[in-house]
Amino acid sequence: MRESNLIVHEVLTKLKSMCQPGITTIELDRVAEDMTLKFQGRPAFKGYHGFPATLCTSINEEVVHGIPSKRTLREGDILSIDYGICYRDYYGDAAVTVPIGKIPEDLEFLLKTTQECLMLGIQQAVPGNHLADISAAIQTHAEVQGFSLVKEFSGHGVGRSLHEEPVVLNYVANGRGIQLKPGLVLAIEPMVNQGTDKVVVLKDGWTVVTKDKKCSAHFEHSVAITDDGPLILSLPE
Repeated sequence: MRESNLIVHEVLTKLKSMCQPGITTIELDRVAEDMTLKFQGRPAFKGYHGFPATLCTSINEEVVHGIPSKRTLREGDILSIDYGICYRDYYGDAAVTVPIGKIPEDLEFLLKTTQECLMLGIQQAVPGNHLADISAAIQTHAEVQGFSLVKEFSGHGVGRSLHEEPVVLNYVANGRGIQLKPGLVLAIEPMVNQGTDKVVVLKDGWTVVTKDKKCSAHFEHSVAITDDGPLILSLPE
């Protein structure tokens, strides 16, 4: 899983370097698929429940599951790139939201806060804690900063399948959830909205957008629970 997630990191790093005004999301998708095949991996998302692409590319008010297209990215946009690979029968999964050129200060703050939510959640991924400790850390920070969290979509376990138990909520629901033990790997992925937490799915059956059309950001890492604390598999040592 470490190997598969380091490939994810390398692919996302390459894609981030390409994210300039004028590029299309389908160009990013082609590069991601080419890199995946060169690593002798398989795109994790392509064909998953019929999803048509290697990447999920979600622009501005699009929260998750955006389909790559010929749409040109413009200065001031934000782009969420979610990418996964199956490599030697194990999955890697991570996401990042990238500014396109110079973006407004309020969007910079949204991206900064969402990334902080992810890292605060990861800090709680230690043996003896419960799933709700991760959820509470994410929710508290987002709401203190004036943002809302998408409730229809969540993080998940990851391993020999792309989506495994347990569900990793980005908000506190009833109960504390399972206790975290070494060996468990979680994909932790806050989706933070500028405005309402309400979302709708577009007619393509995939793209999730905020109901009020305000922007949303999404960051994700695959994280292993270890005796020495959380190990972010999708970052180099």
